[in-house]
Amino acid sequence: MTDARLRRGRGSLAVGFFVQGVTFALLVTRIPAIQDRYGISDALLPLFLAAVPILAGVGSVATEKLVARVGPARVLRWAQPVVLLALLGVGAGSRMWQVAVALGVFGLAVGALDAAMNMLGVSLQRAYGRSIMLGFHAAYSLGGIAGASLAWVGARGDLPLFVSYLPVVAVLLPVALLGSRWYFAGTQPPANEADEAGGTGVRFRLLLPLCLVMTFAYIGDSTVSNWSAKYLQDVLGGSEELATVPYNAYMVTTLLGRTLGDFGARRLGAETVVRAGAVLAALGFAVVAVAPAAWVGVAGFTMLGFGLSVIVPQTFAAAGRLFPGASDTAVARLNVFNYVGFLIGSPLVGALGDAWSYRGAMLVPMVLVLVTVAYATSFGSRRARYGDGHERPRTVDVG
Repeated sequence: MTDARLRRGRGSLAVGFFVQGVTFALLVTRIPAIQDRYGISDALLPLFLAAVPILAGVGSVATEKLVARVGPARVLRWAQPVVLLALLGVGAGSRMWQVAVALGVFGLAVGALDAAMNMLGVSLQRAYGRSIMLGFHAAYSLGGIAGASLAWVGARGDLPLFVSYLPVVAVLLPVALLGSRWYFAGTQPPANEADEAGGTGVRFRLLLPLCLVMTFAYIGDSTVSNWSAKYLQDVLGGSEELATVPYNAYMVTTLLGRTLGDFGARRLGAETVVRAGAVLAALGFAVVAVAPAAWVGVAGFTMLGFGLSVIVPQTFAAAGRLFPGASDTAVARLNVFNYVGFLIGSPLVGALGDAWSYRGAMLVPMVLVLVTVAYATSFGSRRARYGDGHERPRTVDVG
């Protein structure tokens, strides 16, 4: 019975990741339409965009306290519908204060959702006794591709935001609520593992390397999402149509990398997979920086997808291994650095591009992601033995 519950829990959580991928893509790919609908000026837009990850960080921190009372499954069960309804609210309003409220609710809820999803993923990986975390993030990437495609359909058909969002929310909301019935959380680490981790507390000094890795990975990710189209068109002389290709290629290779990544982690170990991903991502940035033509730039962004795809899921998993007696707390705190990287990445590249050159700006995330190689030992903790199929821990249901 326990094995069946684990399989159902794994499937339902993958659905949750997929739904969130669709939802987030529908928001970020329609930012120009949101700006036009509400008359948000170019000067004001960065404030709106920065508010979402800042509030998401607040939501993630608050989740640390909330899950101690009700568990991550219950937090996720109710946060996901709030995120979907907030997305619908973004498309339904007509005044500035209405979109501000909708985006504020979206940010707070998505922080809670991201933290709770990854808490459940870490606990399920512990229960399975092998690497499965990348598979959840692959579902998110697949959802992102689906959401971006749906956004393209809405934009091409010149549909109002509310009309574009309503059918998607109408389908995904009951799917998310139904799937939440089978969330399965909570694995009891062996007592000796908890002792190795230093009790049930989280020591930030030990978590810091993973926080830096998370930040650097999202600086790289935000560089691609915010600057790949402009870079290809303005720096490498690509056409407007070709400028849409790098991010799509990045998303597809991110999905492929995460689909295959769990197999690599089981065979080679998380430390090796993370090192390889960091080196490949750095090579991708190097290719982009020196690219003589647009098609070479596309190849570089494609390499980036493969390289960066494995780092974030393995970072969450490593936090769970490092603090098996307090994995929920570790994941919630680590998740904040997702938003730190997102906030730093885009302005950093833009400022360097304006002050120096955009080619030179690409070298900065290259160096930062390469630093991950030095921190990769944090992914090969001696407490990772359950990740290679041995000493599978006892599970309990706290969902």
